Amino acid sequence: IYQYLCFDNSPNNQFYMKKTVLNLSLLFIIGSIVLLLFSCNRSASSDKSVKDLPPGTHAVSVIEVLQTRSYTYLQVLENNNKYWIAVALREAKPGDVLYFTDALEMKDFESKDLNRTFPLIYFVQDPSDSPNPQERMTTGRKRLGKISDISVETAVGGITLETLFQDRKKYENSTIKVRGIVVKVNNNIMGKNWIHLQDGTGFDDQFDLTITTNDQAKPGDTITAEGTLLLNKDFGSGYYYDILIENATISDIQVPSTETKL
Repeated sequence: IYQYLCFDNSPNNQFYMKKTVLNLSLLFIIGSIVLLLFSCNRSASSDKSVKDLPPGTHAVSVIEVLQTRSYTYLQVLENNNKYWIAVALREAKPGDVLYFTDALEMKDFESKDLNRTFPLIYFVQDPSDSPNPQERMTTGRKRLGKISDISVETAVGGITLETLFQDRKKYENSTIKVRGIVVKVNNNIMGKNWIHLQDGTGFDDQFDLTITTNDQAKPGDTITAEGTLLLNKDFGSGYYYDILIENATISDIQVPSTETKL
């Protein structure tokens, strides 16, 4: 066929070649238009989805994935801004889209698993494949992931979370003092502020302690909390805690040197 098309100079063959070239050109033009329309619709859809996000919700596209034993580290893109986040171990690949509302900022964070220091990284507590708050809530109250490679000096007269979790019965209904980094805050729930603390220690897969208080703290603050230890506390409405410090007072607050908001 190739020899026929190239070396046959008959009028019929020349007409056939011109017709073939014309058809191919038309197909190319039509394909380009379809591709352009698809790209525009996709961009418009993407812009619309960003505008329709619930307040405080971040939508990020995954660029790079680094897996470790406990965490999945993701370089993500949001509004032309690249940054790193860490989530509890999960499957992920470039091109995935994640949504979140709750993230703890860490500066100069060193990952021993990766042998790498991140100048700035956000530990995301509620990654989701859906931007819909209702869909995020159907799984119930999520367990926070452990922030590894942190170390907090024990408060004077206080105990570590490892000691607390290991000997919880010993400290039940007693006033105790702990010091840790605030990893999550829910204010004004049932008339109290609910704060999650971690100090880098733990026991039997427990490493996160919830306290209730009327005092204020922000995620990233290092605080000392002193209050009454309660076990198996049920507040109703799904708020059940096997261990909790209630009516704590907060002191010796150490805030990050600078604050970067997402």
